[in-house]
Order: sequence, then structure tokens, then C-alpha cells
Amino acid sequence: MPVPGPGYSITVRLEAPPSASAAGDLTSAVGRAGGVITAFDVVESHNDRVVIDLTCNALSANHAKDITDTLETLPGIVVRKVSDRTFLVHLGGKIEISSKVPLRNRDDLSRAYTPGVARVCEAIAKNPDDARRLTIKRNTVAVVTDGSAVLGLGNLGPAAALPVMEGKAALFKKFAGVDAWPVCLDTQDTEEIIRAVELIAPVYGGINLEDISAPRCFEIEARLREKLDIPVFHDDQHGTAIVVVAALRNALRVVNKDIKDCRITVCGVGAAGSAIIRLLQAQTPGDIIAVDVDGIVHRDRPGLDSNLKSIAESTNRDNQSGRLHDALVGSDVFIGVSAPNLFGAAQVATMAKDAIVFALANPDPEIDPMEAQQHAAVVATGRSDFPNQINNVLAFPGVFRGLLDAHARTITDAMLLAAAAAIADVVDGDRLNASFIVPSVFDNTVAPAVAEAVRKAAAAS
Repeated sequence: MPVPGPGYSITVRLEAPPSASAAGDLTSAVGRAGGVITAFDVVESHNDRVVIDLTCNALSANHAKDITDTLETLPGIVVRKVSDRTFLVHLGGKIEISSKVPLRNRDDLSRAYTPGVARVCEAIAKNPDDARRLTIKRNTVAVVTDGSAVLGLGNLGPAAALPVMEGKAALFKKFAGVDAWPVCLDTQDTEEIIRAVELIAPVYGGINLEDISAPRCFEIEARLREKLDIPVFHDDQHGTAIVVVAALRNALRVVNKDIKDCRITVCGVGAAGSAIIRLLQAQTPGDIIAVDVDGIVHRDRPGLDSNLKSIAESTNRDNQSGRLHDALVGSDVFIGVSAPNLFGAAQVATMAKDAIVFALANPDPEIDPMEAQQHAAVVATGRSDFPNQINNVLAFPGVFRGLLDAHARTITDAMLLAAAAAIADVVDGDRLNASFIVPSVFDNTVAPAVAEAVRKAAAAS
């Protein structure tokens, strides 16, 4: 199912004989090894050899090594160096600070810094709300993590989480003009995290919590929302939920079903799954069946934590028990934010007619999309190499743009639902089909539409 992609792209610098067949031999070797060539550049030419940069996509780091090993077996080929293009992107970090004002001479310095800045400080001391007008606070978000749930990699710690937080900050700037900064905390103690964020909050107009493991993430977000006068948004929960609700709205339009008549199975009841369930409940679906590693969540199941108890009390109308395969029988919708390869086409066949399957585990989904398509009417994944990619980038930049523009002090479900509706509405009726239920992350109309919807919802709250 997987195909070579740019996430495992390498550039191999090698020496080859100056023969007419050299290029063909190299490209054929990469093809035999399962790689995909994206660039072929001659960087040096001599009478007895040519130096070539051969760039190709691979499936994994091991596959990239296999490709290189295959090239080295060719007669006359000498591999000089292999560069991992992903690591090259990250050299020295991906973001930087730059001044918005000129600092060319003494006059500039006197206004931007001392002595002129003293008057601005005094103004803010008299009226603290002026910090939103006179400092970076009006357009700045802290991207906060403890590194306990980094992507799908687990508890890697704060330093290893930094590349993800840098990337998040870059996306904020690219898609919504928001200045975001990584804050990777060297603690996984709930109280210390809450206190640390509380202490740094005066600088920021919003807090984006990221890659903090469940169930601690629920308490951290809830208590920070109580303590701070700026919006706190856990993207792993609410960003995912927003895009899923948007995609489901359009998928149901494709199959001509009403959510109020639908039975929805949600597999994975961590941060993302719990938030998806709660946002879906605001739209009163027919029923929701939650499933985790121990099976269907129901009211009589022993050992439920507080989060699962809350979900058990508000879902699973008939108090059904069993495993995932049992939950799928008769379901109109499957939403997975869990683990790879949990079921196959045979289980999709037991779902309701015109079933919708959102298999969002990354990089390998709960079911091979090609298998799901045998029986499902609409299929979505979290991957970029299949149609209907469910990606948080569709949500969080515009959400924070709207919150900052509204000078919002909190965030509500009404704002989240407004964001979801805005994303869904970008896909108009002329473009909507089973392979296009959400817009591209590079559609430059998405973030402004989401921002405006959130701003209006904030003004109405």
C-alpha cells in the first residue's frame, strides 16, 4: 500500500563512468530497488568520470539504504555521499526571529528601545489591556508541549519534540500570519506544566497545547482555561475534531444521509477520539459507539477512568459490549484515531449501505484504503498520498487567527463548530464528490474562511 514519498527523500552523490548507458543503468537500479527518482543532476564532468546527484524518494530509512546499496553494486559506480533531505531541512532549525521595525541609526534605537520604550512600558502598566495593542501579544501564540506524545512516536521528551513544534510554528506563519514560538517544557508533572504556562502567559495571545499525552492533557487544558484570560486550545484534541466534523459533514452530503440517523463507531478514545466524540455529540448523531484497546466502551465495563466514564454515560445507547468488529456491524460511519491494520474489507462489508470510513491512524491506517474502498462509499485517511486527507493544518491556523483578531479570552464549542462548517463550505457543491470532501491544505481560502467564522462566533459569545 505505501508508496515512496518525500518524507524519506535522499540525494546520492556518486561517480559514474562517462558512458551513454550510465544514466539508464542508474535509473533502472533505483527502479528495481523500489525507489522513485525525482531529480538527476550532473554536477561535474571529466574525461574519465561524471559526478551525479541522484535524488529519489524511498519508503523508509532502511529502504533508502537498500537503494544506496543497490547503486553501489553497479560496475564503475562509487557512492561518495548520501544526504537525507529531511534532515537537511532541519539543519539549524526551521524558524527565526526578525525585527519588524528598522534599526538603522540612533533615532530608530531611541524609539524602539531606550529611552522611548519607557513611555510604552508606563502606558501598559496603567492599562494592561494595551499589551494587546502595543506588543507582540496581539499576534503571538505559544506552542507548548512536554514531549510525552510526539506524533505517533510516544514519549520522546521535550528536546526531541522541538522539531515538531518548530514545524507547527512555521505552519502558523505560513497559513495565517500568526507568530508562534515553541515552548518545550522539561517536565511531565501536571502541576508544573500548568504553573509554567501560567507564568509565561503574559507574552501570548493564545496557548496551543501540543503532543501532551492523555489523560493529563484533559486536566491541563481545563485548568489553564480556568486560570488564563487567553484562549487555550489542545490541537491534538480540537484541531483533529474540527477537521473530522467538517469532512463528515461533506461525506454525509455525498451519500445523502443525515447525521441524526447515523450510527458512528469511533476507534481510539485518547485525546483526539474523545474530542471527536464530544464535538460530534453537539450535532446529535443517532448513536456513537466508542472503542478502545479493551473493546467497546460501555457503562458496565470495569476499570473505566474518568474520561471513559464520561464517554460511556453519553454514548452507546443500547450499552453494547464486544470488540471493534462487533461495533462495525450496521455502523454508517467509522472514525479511527488508533492503530494500524485493525480490520479489513470483510468487516467494512458488515457496515451499513454507503458506509463512510475515516481511517486516520498515521502513517499506517486502521485499514488499507484500497480494501476499504471495496465496500465503503467514502474513504479518508491522514495520509497525503490518498484522497481526502484529514489534516489539522486545515483548522488550527485559521482558528487562532480568528481568536487573535477577536481578542478572544476563551474558546467555545460554538467556535469549533463554526470552524468546521467553514472548512466544509470551502468545498462547494460543484466540487464535492467521494474523493474530495475536504479542501487541500494549500487552498489559501481555508484559513481566512475559518478565521472569519471563528471571529464572528467569538463576537456572538
